[in-house]
Parts: sequence; C-alpha cells; structure tokens
Amino acid sequence: MTQDLPSLPPEAFAKHDRDPDPLFYAEPRFVTHIDAAAIAAVTSLYRTIVPAGGVVLDLMSSWVSHLPDEVAYASVIGHGLNAAELAANPRLTRHFVQDLNAEPHLPLDTASVDAALICVSVQYLQRPVAVLSEIARVMRPGSPAVISFSNRCFPTKAVAIWNVLDEVGHAQLVSLYLQRAGFARIDVRVLKPEGGSCDPMTAVTGWTVAA
Repeated sequence: MTQDLPSLPPEAFAKHDRDPDPLFYAEPRFVTHIDAAAIAAVTSLYRTIVPAGGVVLDLMSSWVSHLPDEVAYASVIGHGLNAAELAANPRLTRHFVQDLNAEPHLPLDTASVDAALICVSVQYLQRPVAVLSEIARVMRPGSPAVISFSNRCFPTKAVAIWNVLDEVGHAQLVSLYLQRAGFARIDVRVLKPEGGSCDPMTAVTGWTVAA
C-alpha cells in the first residue's frame, strides 16, 4: 500500500479494524462529525475557493455537504459508502457508492470537475496517492482539491500513521499526499486552532497544474 510513499513503514496504512470498510458503513449515520463552528469554518473556506457555477465533486460525503447555501453550482457529484446517506443529501445532483480503498479509479471523465472536496475523511484512505491522482485526473487545469480535517475520527478505521500524528503532522502528511499525486501548488490553512472551544479544523488545498 505504500508503493507511492516508500519512505513510510509498511504498516503505515494498516487499520486496527481490518474488515472491509463497506461493512462498517453499512448502516447510515445521520449525524455530523464536527461541531457547528467547525462546519461554519469549512463552509466559509468553500465560499472563497469553490467556483460558483462549477462542477463539484464531494468525495467521501454523507447526508450533508458543507457548501454555502446561497451559492449555486452546475452540479454536485457525491461519493460515499452509504447510499441512504447520499440519497438524503439535498445538495447532491447525483451520487455513487464506491470503496476507494478497494478501487481508486473514479467513474468520471478526465478534466470534467472544477473542484473536489474531502471533509473529515482523508484519514480513512489506505491508497491516498492513488485516489488523489485520480482526483487530479478528473479535475480541470488550475482547479482546487480541498481536504479538511479535525482531530475527530473513527480511530479503528483510520490508518495507523494518522492515529500517531498531531494536527501539524496531519497537515504535513496530506501535503505529501497531494505532492506525490502531482498537484502543482499546496496551501495549508488552520481554520480553527486546537485548544479553543470548538473542534479544531485544518484545510490543505492542492491545485492542479494550470493549462
């Protein structure tokens, strides 16, 4: 699993719960995994980065997307592991269910997406460079991929390396993923710092190579 990241140890992307991920996500969870202030910070970032009127790919999504309500998009394509959650998401134009750890290839045309989002889920990817390389393939030149995360997760389903790193280490790791996947520019933003009254949030954004 670490062929794209040879500097990391062989078990870096192992999980404590080694059962296939679709089993864990078989039952819908109609909850939010970060608090209201953290959600608002993510929405604010999307408002400034995700192009209005564009095609948005919301990967590893659920029954809510954190896109700003007042902004219209050409379409929002949702992906996840639970069909019921995706069907309940009012922002999604269409959706598909796929285990990216088993099959990273996305069923989307090359250069067809204006922005890609992964919110509080990157820690579950066991083939992150392969998945992000696919994301880069389907994105148009100069488009952003926004990966946001907190210190919350399902620890038994997060990869081993994620569980031993702090927030700074998480940002460095995600930046490495994006770099190895070929993104041209990478930006790290602390949306909500640790130690406050709400969930900490960090976003790492990578831009595809401009035309």
